[in-house]
Amino acid sequence: MSTPHLPKVAGIDPTVPVSTHTAGSSPDVPAAPGAFIQDRLAGWVSDLTTLHELTERLAGTGTLDDALHELLEAGAALVGARRGLVVLEPSDRRGPVSTIGLGLAHAELGHIETVPRSATSYGRILEGFPDAEGALTTPDLLGDTSLDPRRREVAARLGYAASYALPLTAGATGRLGAAVWLYDEPAEPLERQRHLIGLYAAYAGEHLARLLELERARADIATISEELLPTRMPRLPGVQLAARHRRAPQGGGDWYDALALPEGALGLAVGSVSGSGPGALAASGRLRAGLRAYAVMEGEDPVAVLSDLELLLRLTEPARSATALFAYCEPARRKILLAGAGHAPPLVVGERRTEFVETSVSAPLGMLACWEAPSVEIAPAEGETVLLYTDGLLRRAGDSTDRAFARLHSAAASVPKALRHDPGSVADHVLRAVLPDGLDRQYSGTEDVALLAARFD
Repeated sequence: MSTPHLPKVAGIDPTVPVSTHTAGSSPDVPAAPGAFIQDRLAGWVSDLTTLHELTERLAGTGTLDDALHELLEAGAALVGARRGLVVLEPSDRRGPVSTIGLGLAHAELGHIETVPRSATSYGRILEGFPDAEGALTTPDLLGDTSLDPRRREVAARLGYAASYALPLTAGATGRLGAAVWLYDEPAEPLERQRHLIGLYAAYAGEHLARLLELERARADIATISEELLPTRMPRLPGVQLAARHRRAPQGGGDWYDALALPEGALGLAVGSVSGSGPGALAASGRLRAGLRAYAVMEGEDPVAVLSDLELLLRLTEPARSATALFAYCEPARRKILLAGAGHAPPLVVGERRTEFVETSVSAPLGMLACWEAPSVEIAPAEGETVLLYTDGLLRRAGDSTDRAFARLHSAAASVPKALRHDPGSVADHVLRAVLPDGLDRQYSGTEDVALLAARFD
């Protein structure tokens, strides 16, 4: 009787062997054709289910680091290994570059990296050796005398005896890196395991390529965002300045500015443009540049400055709105004249008081046919710090406005006395208290945060 024709199952190569022993069958007794097909189908369904679960988990990752960790763990399960590492090193050399280990401490990764790259399996893949186009299997690292002695020495020190390496590629991007799984004993994956990890790696490469482009776009936005903000604070007698900025992953339009004005005066400003991404960044850059010009010309009248800014917004960004606050400061007299457009009021922090400045309610720029609101004058006492901030410092999912302001007030009031002489320390304390990761460069908030602190001597 001829061998029955095997049906095709999507994603699975029918020539790859799977287990063909049904429950209760004997290896000495040939299986019936129907049982043979049933066994093969059951094996393929199991493989597809496993691949589906693993790729679903991978698809749920939103960052490169998370995806690389998931890739290592899933690959280890598929090839039967316990440890491994993945090297992200795109062939276009545009970065980012990183090495992540599974079951390997940082020092152990360092030991592996002391092996000449051309002698390692992942190094041969990354450097494009002709024999490294596909998977590289080294079933007995310690017994293979043809390998580099340093590679065998490191393997013996770290306690692994075999490796299996795969290139990570994507159709449009090309080579992204390489993944290596390490075995504690001499071993190599079965043909079926190699087939499954190959299918998984093909999907993983495309997913990594998408995350890579997203990471690069975020890095570009971060660079542009920082370039649009002041690189240093002006130094004037009678006042100390500090600024903090945390950019959300998608990139928002929050900004701050501080500039020296004629006759020893100082201009302070914070603002936020609606929307996110490159468009919001460009709009915030235009508004900040416009406000600088208006502040030089008529800074002693904050209402006029914001009125001019509203006209600029209407002409250049008719589909956007923005909030802004501008303060004209005379440090020698400890006098501040300020006006706000839809912006949260400043907060004064001192030895004897922590209170919000009473400002009139006004609409954001671009919301009314003609914007105008009265200015407010305040006189901070010696040693007091005035905090200007954007709405990102207040907003948190589920919090009411009153609760948000109360939380900020509590954070400012709790600044230790030993830190109040330094506006940077005051700003850091407030960020740490209000935002759990406010001091982390990998800020994960959903909105930008800008905070400007001015301490008056």
